[in-house]
Amino acid sequence: MSIYSEIIRLTEKAREDTELRQRLLEASKGKDPMKSFCDVCISSGFEIYPGELFAYGEDMCDSKLRSVNGGGVNAIEGWDDTFAQIIKELEEM
Repeated sequence: MSIYSEIIRLTEKAREDTELRQRLLEASKGKDPMKSFCDVCISSGFEIYPGELFAYGEDMCDSKLRSVNGGGVNAIEGWDDTFAQIIKELEEM
């Protein structure tokens, strides 16, 4: 299963399961937020690992850069990393 599919599955489950959502948000406030967050994901049945989460965010940023072929970089919005975007989505549920 792809990291994208796992993120979608996780956010859909967290929308329904307030306990899971709270555990994820609490984990994101720890000393090593991404690792703690991923530990909760893994223990809850979602294969989301720190390296994959980081790489997915890097791939998204790289795709944005390629889409403007080196020009217009300042016009691109949304340089947030994937982890920050997931946390923001969980907070807004």
